[in-house]
Amino acid sequence: MKSCELLLWSCLALFCAVGVCQGGDLRKNFYRGSCPDAENIIKNSTEKHVTNNSELPAKLLRMHFHDCFVRGCDASILINSTASNTAEKDSVPNLSLSGFDVIEEIKAELEEKCPGIVSCADILTLAARDSVSFQFQKPMWEVLTGRRDGRVSLESDVFPNIPAPFDNFTVLRQSFQSKGLNVHDLVVLSGGHTIGIGHCNLFSNRLYNFTGRGDQDPSLNPTYAEFLKTKCQSLTDTTTTVEMDPDSSLDFDNDYYVNLNQNRGLFQSDAALLTNKGARNIAVELTNQTKFFTEFSQSMKRMGAIGVLTGTTGEIRKKCGVIN
Repeated sequence: MKSCELLLWSCLALFCAVGVCQGGDLRKNFYRGSCPDAENIIKNSTEKHVTNNSELPAKLLRMHFHDCFVRGCDASILINSTASNTAEKDSVPNLSLSGFDVIEEIKAELEEKCPGIVSCADILTLAARDSVSFQFQKPMWEVLTGRRDGRVSLESDVFPNIPAPFDNFTVLRQSFQSKGLNVHDLVVLSGGHTIGIGHCNLFSNRLYNFTGRGDQDPSLNPTYAEFLKTKCQSLTDTTTTVEMDPDSSLDFDNDYYVNLNQNRGLFQSDAALLTNKGARNIAVELTNQTKFFTEFSQSMKRMGAIGVLTGTTGEIRKKCGVIN
């Protein structure tokens, strides 16, 4: 082979390795030719809803996370159960999810403008970003597009894949590694708990029965524990909620890490981050808000690429809750 041909093939292999030869892979402005207004429609509609519901950013961010960790970011979380199949959204960890109506409304608007073009998976990914970004009036992370929608949604897939609030560090690390994410991503993405609420039954064992002997989690800040006890007064309370980030649960900021380093992480899975030296060091670094925003941007981009369907795989659903 001539040297120039060898060089050409070497360069081609390198370009493919770094993602230039993506084919159906995710890319910027995927809908530029097929539906030029798609991302603006999603942004404007999302912001309209956030204006009316300040809790929506936490809801959509959580929904996006739960979607990506089960079968990849394919909008399988949006599929409704049928008489013959119980879907992901009806699994216990997902029963408290909400915001499905917002995604469906955006989808209907896009179907009217560009029928059969924009996937529910991309809508959810963009809406999660745009809802969190509304506070800042600028995109907080880049979203590459081109996802297609999955055709499978199984209740049985949820428990083995969604990290639980009771998980220890080893389990959390393994869960994230199975999705191609590392410890750094684990600590950074846990910062999503800076917005939203948590149900008492997901952490009240830390207050009243940590080891099964009627005791309190010794790693929990005692003052914070006493505050939580005023909100959650028994192990059987399944309805009361508290802010995951006290006094700041509607503001996307770095307070999660400030609280965490004071042993005021709400869930056992939060506290678990301090049990590993490497993770603990990252949690300290992220008390710098600029650092947190930068790292969150990168980790969200990686999470949004988990197991995506692109090219000719999957489908473009006409309605997000129903397989075509």
